[in-house]
Amino acid sequence: MTGKNEKERLSESPLFEDIPKEKLDEITRALEEKIVPPHTIIFRQGDPGDAFYIINSGKVRVFRKEADGVETDLSQLGPAESFGEMALFTREARSANVEAIEETHLSVLRKDQFDRVLKDYPQVSLTFIKQMSKRLRRRDETLVDVVQRQFWLPGLSLFDFILIAGLTLLCGVIYNKSNPRGIRLIPQLRFEEEVVKVLPSPALAKYEEGDTLLVDARPSSFFEQQHIKGAINVPLALFELMYMMELGEVDKAKKIIVYGRSISSRSDEEVARKLILRGHKNIEILQGGLSAWKKKGYPVEP
Repeated sequence: MTGKNEKERLSESPLFEDIPKEKLDEITRALEEKIVPPHTIIFRQGDPGDAFYIINSGKVRVFRKEADGVETDLSQLGPAESFGEMALFTREARSANVEAIEETHLSVLRKDQFDRVLKDYPQVSLTFIKQMSKRLRRRDETLVDVVQRQFWLPGLSLFDFILIAGLTLLCGVIYNKSNPRGIRLIPQLRFEEEVVKVLPSPALAKYEEGDTLLVDARPSSFFEQQHIKGAINVPLALFELMYMMELGEVDKAKKIIVYGRSISSRSDEEVARKLILRGHKNIEILQGGLSAWKKKGYPVEP
């Protein structure tokens, strides 16, 4: 592939369409070409984020692999699509595996060049954020679907499930009665002891006082659909970037209420933990999240 073709591909990409010609020339010169044979792993979850990839031809599979060996497919990507930017944004390890389904031709932009593009052209960051939000929404929906499929064992009726759960609980109670050391039937999580849960009513009172900041920890696509009026969006997957943009200058003593979780993700707890680790002193989690807030008829937008 010639440099001219490479440049044309970049200019046609929504990620780079607003970048001046001279900068596009520089980026094109920095790109490395890579040909990946079929069924080859490009990177694994846990690997450091060291590059951004653009697919010129071929197809890749994005998937997670759990400790027990179970794989969950998240998406498939083809020509003109890109991947690998999330770990570069968050400065964390790769969150998924990527495998070439067929012979795949890639353009690779190394981390230092990627960082330079974002520094020189902040608008590219916003485009990346929108792209990642869509992927996170699809990933969240995929994981919810997996959880729902795995929740009911084949041939297990609702009555059977309730019976098994009841017998398990009864056995636990009998064991605790006969053994003074016992076992805790409901796990006590250390983090839940550290972060205060606030009900919607007192949360509204603090909100109306005007000195409390509400943080929505859900993916941006959900935030854009509806959120608490006046809240800011700090998605868990983009925490490092969004923290710098939205919370970097916020007083560490300011009251902050975090909300946002789904059946497959406790984003509110994770974001609250990260805020505490960064020195914020007054963090609370909205009990019941957005649904409890809306049920009370409290203000949301749009």
